[in-house]
Amino acid sequence: QVQLVESGGGLVQAGGSLRLSCAASGRTVSSLVMGWFRQAPGKEREFVAAMGYIGFNTYYSDSVKGRFSISTDNTKNTLFLQMNSLKPEDMAVYYCAACSVCSGSNYYSPAFYRHWGQGTQVTVSS
Repeated sequence: QVQLVESGGGLVQAGGSLRLSCAASGRTVSSLVMGWFRQAPGKEREFVAAMGYIGFNTYYSDSVKGRFSISTDNTKNTLFLQMNSLKPEDMAVYYCAACSVCSGSNYYSPAFYRHWGQGTQVTVSS
């Protein structure tokens, strides 16, 4: 059973940076397809970034491309999301997600992922 625990959220001023972490257990991160999603109040869960097996290929939403970076540390079995140049519209609860037995390649859809963390709040003040 894959378990995911996010951390690193908080309050930051617009233009600032945060790094989110997602500690995985039950499987190594290199054996998972992993992604980050976010959900603002009253909105649907939105794709942010994803990383394929063994770190091959990364994917970003247009709204974060060039500002956010997804990465892993295999020694810590942890997924990261480095968020730079944060904007008020980035404010949301951020969720880590993972797929161990994946069907297809629709990394952008929440339905693709079976395992989810509890979420971490990111607040950006203007």
